[in-house]
Amino acid sequence: MKIGILGTGRMGSRLAAMYAKAGHEVILGSRDVEHAHALVAGLGLERLAAGSYDQALDAPIVLPAIFVRDGLLARLKQLESALAGKILIDITNPFNADYSDFTTPWHVSSAEQIAEALPRARVVGAFKNVFWDTFDRPDFDTTVSDVLVVSDDHDAKRDVMRLGKATPFRHVDAGPLVNARTVERMTLLANQLDYSFFPRA
Repeated sequence: MKIGILGTGRMGSRLAAMYAKAGHEVILGSRDVEHAHALVAGLGLERLAAGSYDQALDAPIVLPAIFVRDGLLARLKQLESALAGKILIDITNPFNADYSDFTTPWHVSSAEQIAEALPRARVVGAFKNVFWDTFDRPDFDTTVSDVLVVSDDHDAKRDVMRLGKATPFRHVDAGPLVNARTVERMTLLANQLDYSFFPRA
């Protein structure tokens, strides 16, 4: 499968490398294409290429690695037509600037906000419970780390879980998109506990 990733931060670059190592074609898209090229050259992965946001958006599966607090919803709304019919993997947690709380109320998740803003996109929540440094040590004393996957689109969820088969994570069907509320809040709690046990099973 071909995946376009928007953003070259700690999560975006690690997800791009993980999927490329798993055998998928990945475009790591950035507003600063030269920066993306430097990252890709440093990783040296055959199936990973650098590009612009527009090039990443050409992929049938798109993963925005952008913070909600940095205007993710507004950016995605601008890309609504380009994302229509595509699988959108939402990894976001709506942390505030100092990670002490969320910017969303208890009765909604960032995944649901994205689905409401982009009704023609096929939104799947995943990697919300996985912190960036887990990618550097995913097996944690031989125990595999879990990725909780939520969506109201069963086929899209199945495809995202298939993407993860050759990765070092166990992908778990965590039900409908509304369950993102629980997954996101679990991640907030884990962050406050210094995530000493999470997301390990």
